[in-house]
Amino acid sequence: MNIQGQLLLHEGVYEMANHSEDIITYFQKLDRSFFMDELKEFAYMDEAIPIGYEQTISQPSLVLEMTLALDLQPEAKVLEIGTGSGFQTALLAAFSKTVYTIERIAELHERAKERLDEAGFTNIHFKLDDGSTGWDEHAPYDRIMVTAAAAQVPIELVEQLAIGGRMIIPVGTPLHQELLLLEKEEDGDIETTVLDEVRFVPLKGKYE
Repeated sequence: MNIQGQLLLHEGVYEMANHSEDIITYFQKLDRSFFMDELKEFAYMDEAIPIGYEQTISQPSLVLEMTLALDLQPEAKVLEIGTGSGFQTALLAAFSKTVYTIERIAELHERAKERLDEAGFTNIHFKLDDGSTGWDEHAPYDRIMVTAAAAQVPIELVEQLAIGGRMIIPVGTPLHQELLLLEKEEDGDIETTVLDEVRFVPLKGKYE
């Protein structure tokens, strides 16, 4: 991959209109193999691929679906639970002002940080920790993306979501999970929409 031409965070990207076409075009330029240390030959497949430590790099079409549903905005502050390979993080960071991302596995945390630093991103803050209860220090967040399945929606994440904010989270058991969109209304109530049936690795921590 030509990192300079395809993955580098281009000057002025925050001023881009938030059209689905912009996100799709940028997504198509991301070389998935850049985010993989092994099994790079399978990067073209629209499937989840193991990245070690019982984790996966998510199915590309699902990453795109989740990103579009999050409705990113140029001035948004985003919380990501589960940095993983950094693939989803790169897409979030290209279309929002700031991303706070948490990963509990040290090796994945360090490798993702190296990749995203190499790619030129300067608007990502990394934390090595249990992300199941969020990152309260920088709340509220305009958008929250959870990339592992919780047994139930963590109340801490709901509390850290800004009024008017959106959260994408898979919820359920290992055998049955639903991808949920949560929207916090002006009165603080949460409107929940089921987007899809999915299969994610479990969210470790308080909400296993």
